[in-house]
Amino acid sequence: MYLSASSYGNPPAAPWRTGVSLLNGWLPLTAQIVTVVLLVVVVGWRTRRWRLLWLPVAAAVGVLGALVVRWYVDANALATDPAPTSLWVWIGVTAGALAVAVLGWRGARWWRRVLSVPVIPLGLLCTGLVLNQWVGYFPTVQEAWAQITAGPLPDQVDASQLAALQGKASTMSTGRVVGVNIPDTASHFTHREEYVYLPPAWFAGAHHPRLPVLMMIGGEFNTPADWIRTGGAISTIDAYARSHHGEAPILVFVDSGGSFNNDTECVNGPRGNAADHLTKDVRPYVVSHFGASSDPADWGVVGYSMGGTCAVDLAVMHPELFGTFQDIAGDQGPIVGDKQTTIKDLYGGDAVAWARFDPMTVLANHAAYTGTAGRFDNNPPGGGTGFPGGGWGGGRNRNGRGGHGGKHWHGGGSMTRSGPMGFGGRDIPGDGMGNQAADAQQLCAAAKKKGIACTLNYEPGGHTWQFAGTAFSDALSWLAGRVHTPNA
Repeated sequence: MYLSASSYGNPPAAPWRTGVSLLNGWLPLTAQIVTVVLLVVVVGWRTRRWRLLWLPVAAAVGVLGALVVRWYVDANALATDPAPTSLWVWIGVTAGALAVAVLGWRGARWWRRVLSVPVIPLGLLCTGLVLNQWVGYFPTVQEAWAQITAGPLPDQVDASQLAALQGKASTMSTGRVVGVNIPDTASHFTHREEYVYLPPAWFAGAHHPRLPVLMMIGGEFNTPADWIRTGGAISTIDAYARSHHGEAPILVFVDSGGSFNNDTECVNGPRGNAADHLTKDVRPYVVSHFGASSDPADWGVVGYSMGGTCAVDLAVMHPELFGTFQDIAGDQGPIVGDKQTTIKDLYGGDAVAWARFDPMTVLANHAAYTGTAGRFDNNPPGGGTGFPGGGWGGGRNRNGRGGHGGKHWHGGGSMTRSGPMGFGGRDIPGDGMGNQAADAQQLCAAAKKKGIACTLNYEPGGHTWQFAGTAFSDALSWLAGRVHTPNA
């Protein structure tokens, strides 16, 4: 068990430290100051009737708006850790600003009417900035713009350019990222474009070396590029390659959801055959098209949040495909509510399918494993997340048990609450990050009983992509060694 900020000496993945920060610095503060000043000017002193009647009404609308949004977040389980108070404050301010504009429009002077209009979008901007500080999804203005406009990824080239780079590994300081449209022949899983990172060593000679592979899986609310844009995976792997003579694993950034808010939990079911896509479409494609090793000892799975759950699940279900996993802030198993809700929504009512994909059940029924190892990364048990703390990660939301609900459940237990299906099929309000650490402890203990070597690693932070990026950076030397990367 380790408590470390940089266990293996790799430079932290830190694209959020370049450009104009959306997480701290002058921009969020300036936006908030400008909004408050304009709102004070718009409210004004006005008339006695305004101060005693309409202004209190506008304030009440603001409070009601914040309470309604908070109820909706809880009812639809859109969060894991408690939101920062400033989020509810800015939601209330925005709702109140709208009420001030409407209620005070008739008797206001023309300039006050003009100023009352931009206060509303400015309030929404401040709300968005606080939300983003909570989850860390857009570290900088540049990253936000690139993702919104689908700008080029770091190291990205067109597939047609790969042949011209062959034999030029000695001149390359970085690898290359290429978009791939992998056929869904086996799974029939509708998915988006996925990405493959090829290290400089892949371009070394006339014949591609049979390099190992790490499959990278993001959170519930996701795009396949999240590990690249927000998790800093490319800067991390490039730094590793530079310090190892161009050698590094191939990374494949997969689509586990098919759309931004489709929570498949990487299983086969009504939401799509995500498991088959990852195991029967993606893995053979990378082996056949990029000459990667097919040896399960040379394949690992790395996942954050929902992806962490996927990582451990794929490894224990398919030791013939994956020999190594890293579970970053994942849950004890695929879950979208209590057990009954999960069986109904995730597996179409098939309890046998639930047992087939439940890692604790799989471990209990599996023979001893040979050569499988895993690593769990979480915040320290009992909290210590700080602000911006855990949130809607995919950043995504992991609710309850470190992501899914009000109480732990497993193998027939129960939870306290259920609600209507919200974004990504999330059903149960959350109760904090500490439970993910408890889930990891239970999974690791069960894995060790079956011969799987595993470690529990704790670092302060929150349920954010910044935490995930740092955890991957810290683990990369271990991962590279586990999958037999040359010069590791």
